[in-house]
Amino acid sequence: AIAMTASNVAITTMVSDRMPVDTVAVYPAQQGKLYCFSQIEGATEETSVDHVWLYQGKEMARVTLPVRSAKWRTYSSKRIVPEWKGEWAVRIVGPAGIEITTVQFQVE
Repeated sequence: AIAMTASNVAITTMVSDRMPVDTVAVYPAQQGKLYCFSQIEGATEETSVDHVWLYQGKEMARVTLPVRSAKWRTYSSKRIVPEWKGEWAVRIVGPAGIEITTVQFQVE
């Protein structure tokens, strides 16, 4: 199995020039869009990762993203609505469902 890692993982309001412009730990309960940015490292061949968006432990979205080199920057996005207050997380999962990392944030 490939031991992939993720660095530079961030919840951000925008990705510009393939980098996050900010890091969000708390997001106001409003209509908006958030991105989960991740730099995936260690892939020895073309593969993919899933970004699993969780709201209070419940899966809200799953985005499969290709990984095409040993150092690959990628991101997913999720529309947020004001009613979704509480704990959020994005779990980054590699092939065979192996968790690489999880990043958490709040909507309040």
